[in-house]
Amino acid sequence: MNEIPVYVFTGFLEAGKTKMIQASMEDKAFNAGEKTLLLVCEEGVEEYDPTAFASTNAQLELVESEETLTPAYFASLETKYGMERVLVEYNGMWQLNAFFRALPENWLVYQEIFTADASTILSYNANMRSLVVDKLQSCDLVIFNRLSQETDKMPLHKLVRGVSRRADIEYDYLDGTAEPDRIEDPLPFDVNADVIEIADDDYAVWYRDLMDDMMKYDGKTVRFKGLVAIDGNFPPRTMALGRHVMTCCVEDIQYAGLICKYKRADSLKARDWVIATGRISIENHKLYGREGPVLVVTSAVYAQQPAQEVCTFT
Repeated sequence: MNEIPVYVFTGFLEAGKTKMIQASMEDKAFNAGEKTLLLVCEEGVEEYDPTAFASTNAQLELVESEETLTPAYFASLETKYGMERVLVEYNGMWQLNAFFRALPENWLVYQEIFTADASTILSYNANMRSLVVDKLQSCDLVIFNRLSQETDKMPLHKLVRGVSRRADIEYDYLDGTAEPDRIEDPLPFDVNADVIEIADDDYAVWYRDLMDDMMKYDGKTVRFKGLVAIDGNFPPRTMALGRHVMTCCVEDIQYAGLICKYKRADSLKARDWVIATGRISIENHKLYGREGPVLVVTSAVYAQQPAQEVCTFT
C-alpha cells in the first residue's frame, strides 16, 4: 500500500485551524499540486476558499460525527479520492484516540499541530481539562495566536509543559509578528550527575522526559522510589517499578513504570515500596513490544509510601 502522509490540525472552535490550513494550501512550497484530501470534522465561522489554493488538486470531505471515523470509512475515502496526502481539521470536542485507532496502517501522521486562542485557552483548560490534555499530549507544535504584547506567556508555557516537554511552542501576535517560546524550563534533577536522584514529587516529570528522549538516559544511573509490580508472565528475575501518574483527572490515573532486571526480584512482593538504584539500558524487550527503558537494578531498599501516592506532571 502507498504511504499517505497525514497532517492533523487540532484546537477548539474559532482557534484558527481553518485559517492556518487555508494559508498552508495557498503556499506553493506546501501545495505544489499533490492530490490532497481536506478532512473537515467541524464547521466553524471561517470557510475554505479553494479558488485561492496554490493548486486546485484538492477535495473536501465533511465528517459530521465522531462515530463516522472507522477503518472502513478511511478505506472508502482512499478508494473514492485516490489522494496522495490528507489534511485533517479535527473537532476539538472529539477525543483523538478515536481518530488514531481507526487510521489505516498506510496513513502516517507526519505532523500534529494544536492551535489555540491565547485569550480563551486557559478557560478551556479550567473547564475541559481532559480535552485540552488530549490535544497537547501528542502534538508536535502548539501555536498560541491573538496575543497582545502585554500577554503574560508564562501560564501558556506552563500549560504545555505540564503535559508535554516535547512539543514546540510558538506565539503569534495581533500585529502579525510571531516568535518561538524562549522560556527556560530546567528539569528539577541533574541528568549529568553520577547518580540521578529523582525526588518523590518529580517522578512524573522524569518519567515523561525519559519516554520523550530515551537515549539521553541510556547508560545513566538513577535512584527513585517506586511501587513494585509483579506478573506471572514476567521472565525470571524481572519486575516492574513505577508510580501511579495522573495527567488531568482521576479517570486517567495509570501505572507508569519501567521493566526492571533484578537478581533478587523474587524476594519482593507486588505493591512493595522500594528505593531502587540501577542503570538504564534502552533495548528491545518483549514486555514493551518495542524499544524501551530497562532498569538493571543494583539495589532495592524497602521504603515508606510517599506522602502522595499518585503523582502529577505539575
